[in-house]
Amino acid sequence: MRIFTKFFRWLTTDRQNIAKAGIDNNILFSAIILLAIGLVMVYSASVAYAAKDSGSGNPYFYLIRHVMAITLGTVAGVLAFNMPTAFWKKNANKIIVGVIILLIAVLIPHVGRVVNGSRRWLPLGLLNLQPSELAKLGIGIYMANYFCGKTLSLKNFRSDVVPVIATLLTVCVLLLAEPDMGSTTVVFIIALTILYLSDLNVKVIFAAVLFGAVAFVLLIVFEPYRMKRVVGFLDPWQDALGKGYQLSHSLLAFGHGGWFGVGLGNSIEKLYYLPEAHTDFIMAIIGEEFGVAGVLVILLLFWIIFYRGFTMIATETKRLPGRKFQGLLAQGISVWFFAQAIVNIGVAIGMLPTKGLTLPFISYGGSSLIMCAVMISLILKIDATTQKTNPSKEESSF
Repeated sequence: MRIFTKFFRWLTTDRQNIAKAGIDNNILFSAIILLAIGLVMVYSASVAYAAKDSGSGNPYFYLIRHVMAITLGTVAGVLAFNMPTAFWKKNANKIIVGVIILLIAVLIPHVGRVVNGSRRWLPLGLLNLQPSELAKLGIGIYMANYFCGKTLSLKNFRSDVVPVIATLLTVCVLLLAEPDMGSTTVVFIIALTILYLSDLNVKVIFAAVLFGAVAFVLLIVFEPYRMKRVVGFLDPWQDALGKGYQLSHSLLAFGHGGWFGVGLGNSIEKLYYLPEAHTDFIMAIIGEEFGVAGVLVILLLFWIIFYRGFTMIATETKRLPGRKFQGLLAQGISVWFFAQAIVNIGVAIGMLPTKGLTLPFISYGGSSLIMCAVMISLILKIDATTQKTNPSKEESSF
């Protein structure tokens, strides 16, 4: 009991101790640990596929690319941290327009790259840019800016509500056209979170939730491949060699791992049995090699990021005059980290249909890693500029 008490005190420790460093060390170290776990697990999960996919038998193929993505992400994160949050607020509309342009570009034949039937990537040499990752940050910045200084009224529906609904629907429709149901779900969750936290009329929030639920059901019912995923998710063993193949092997990995796993590098499912072992289903390999204990450690790290970002940093930020944008953005980003992690893990353990979402900081994927670094930097920046001991740092750092 004393251990849990000490842990809770550490988690909720007085911010004055953290202010000396200017950033929230709990979030920073949690992100670094997740990155380290991801580095090790991407190599472990991809070693068999790397030798085949590299064309030269190089077992370090995916590891090298992952290290490059981490390096680019670190640079992007440092740049984002050194920009004042006023920069993002000022350019919110430009950012969302840029995101929409990229989402359109990826749908153009011979421009967007098709992988497994989805057109989601823009080839940029060594790196494939995934606009859907940018859309998650873009919609968060746009929504936070839109609601930070505005009180919406149903009486002014056309001027107050229509613009934000039109923007959100445009982004979601373009994501569904790729198709990318997972990113669409996350974007909607981010938008709904900011809507709820903006003290909007309850009728508007209820209507948004109802619309999202109905649209979600219709998108599944009227799209055969999504319906197959749902059927396969409900009973993967009914067609374990067909539509339930990926999920059944993911469950076998967790079952093989048990409570404490079979040890690093000893996974069987990564040996060409489980597809996407180093990307969307990397949690299954973690569960096999480190067991339930390893999964719980990762969940704890994501919870720390969510709790500190959503509850402590954002709440304190929003109390200060003129800082509502920063507070809403911090809460939107915190929800994104935790929601995407929960969805990814839920898919891997068979609680949710396959979505095609990466596990933040851990899964192989350049765009995902870079955006994770940028988003965590924004939370740290918001925290640093909220500190009473450092009120002018934001304006002097760019």
